[in-house]
Amino acid sequence: MKDTNKKSLHVKTGDRVIVTAGKDKGKIGNVKKAIPSESKVIVEGANMVTKAQKPNPMAGIQGGLVKLEAPVDSSNVMVVCPACEKPTKIKHEVKDGKKVRVCKKCGEQLDV
Repeated sequence: MKDTNKKSLHVKTGDRVIVTAGKDKGKIGNVKKAIPSESKVIVEGANMVTKAQKPNPMAGIQGGLVKLEAPVDSSNVMVVCPACEKPTKIKHEVKDGKKVRVCKKCGEQLDV
């Protein structure tokens, strides 16, 4: 049974992250998609899987083996700060009446 409550993640679509666990440990890539309901994210170039694709002439899809990214648990990725270029934890602060994410190492704002 799936939990229908809205969960929040420490990463957002477009964030640059580093994978901290698993077979792709150390890989850096951008978050293509965040899936808050499952606490997972899809990272470019990480957790590549091979899927057998059936051909579909109506949609113009060729059959064969297709490589694509599988979801990674969000606890296994860390945000890379754009200012200090280091993997960092984030903290939340209220600036100008808005809740923003801030780098714990250098204090730089992550949400622009």
